[in-house]
Amino acid sequence: MPEATIDTGNTAWLLVSTALVLLMTPGLALFYGGLNRSKGVLNMMMMSFSAIGLVSVLWLFYGFSAAFGSDSAGGLFGDLGQYFGTKTYIDLFWGATAGNPSGIGIPTFVFMVFQMTFAVITVALISGAISDRAKFGGWLLFAFGWATLVYFPVAHNVWGGGWIARKLHPLDFAGGTAVHINAGAAALGVVLVLGKRIGWPRESMKPHNVPFVALGAGLLWFGWFGFNAGSELTVDGVTGLAFVNTQVATAAAVLGWIIVEWIRDRRPTLVGASSGAIAGLVAITPACGFIDSWAAVLLGLVAGIVCALAVSLKYRFGFDDSLDVVGVHFVGGWIGSLWLGFFANPDLNAAITDTVGAKAGLFMAGGAGQLAGQAAASAIVTVYSFAIAFLLAFVIQKTVGFRVSAEAEVEGIDIAEHAESGYDLTPSGGGSGGAFAMAGVGTSKAAAAPAEQPASEKVAG
Repeated sequence: MPEATIDTGNTAWLLVSTALVLLMTPGLALFYGGLNRSKGVLNMMMMSFSAIGLVSVLWLFYGFSAAFGSDSAGGLFGDLGQYFGTKTYIDLFWGATAGNPSGIGIPTFVFMVFQMTFAVITVALISGAISDRAKFGGWLLFAFGWATLVYFPVAHNVWGGGWIARKLHPLDFAGGTAVHINAGAAALGVVLVLGKRIGWPRESMKPHNVPFVALGAGLLWFGWFGFNAGSELTVDGVTGLAFVNTQVATAAAVLGWIIVEWIRDRRPTLVGASSGAIAGLVAITPACGFIDSWAAVLLGLVAGIVCALAVSLKYRFGFDDSLDVVGVHFVGGWIGSLWLGFFANPDLNAAITDTVGAKAGLFMAGGAGQLAGQAAASAIVTVYSFAIAFLLAFVIQKTVGFRVSAEAEVEGIDIAEHAESGYDLTPSGGGSGGAFAMAGVGTSKAAAAPAEQPASEKVAG
């Protein structure tokens, strides 16, 4: 196979974008950790960091092949052996080949690691729904199974030329369907198996560290430019369009969420502004390279308003989605996906009609065909991800156990699962226990468990 010339500019941009997307997962850990109660902050953050370790290894060995290998099993997933083996790895290391999935002079290793970071954060997103009550070992088993059975084949179907892409022609520039709808549906499935936290919704479970929330949201916003603009792979006009649309849609979503809080609660909050930013980032993800900037502003405003209202649905329907993964990622992903059915503009991105086989949006003189394709693809991913997540969680719960004991949940999952606490509240100097006391080991449960903030010091969220 003839070797293609490596495009150094495209490769450099994708390497930078990869680093930006990887930064999003520690940002997510801070965002989720701040939203969580203090006695479970480390467990919450560990679920994100463990996703980096687990999914990265799975992606190298078979995930990339399953997602971007040649069609196998009728288009359900890629050829598992295509990018596996010593000879293949040598070819990947030395440069781009004519068969490179990127097709634009980027070494396959670089394309592989860029997509690896997407797989990592998609799995980590699910964890926010199950805070304070999931065994860490159960989480790792679930993450392994869900990545293998759901994310890898869904990525193939949406981006790798699988059945959904060939038959329905959905547009998904950077992951509205493959990432956010996928993770949101899975979160709902796991929540229904694990059940509600003890005391929910009677007890107040407000964020314990609002600066963490804002810092995490800021890191996510920063990294999302690599997530969205990097998904063009090349450096061209569409890259710039995706970059600008990411910014303006997110800004509008912040305003939309604040408006809802101002009208409903009479006081806008920093937690609300941070959550609005995430809602805007989620919604613009599938559409950023396919719509006009004015449509991106409208999308962000709608996403901020609708997601701010949607997070309260868990109280109406009685499912304890701890950190609103369903209300923000699932709902926001659906909004962004359907938006393409109305506003996709082939004049901005020729890939809409030339390569993807999709059509212009309904409001862009394209008819309702693209809207139907977007809805069908999103629905298929929703049902598939929800069903597999529910079954995986159910099997884990009935075998090795997925939910911690009531005692561990009440006293603090950080101590029970990790033998450490996020905040050392023991007196300094001269106390018994030394270093073990600081780590929360060998101390009384009262001393080891982190205290909750007084109600007067909590920020409404």
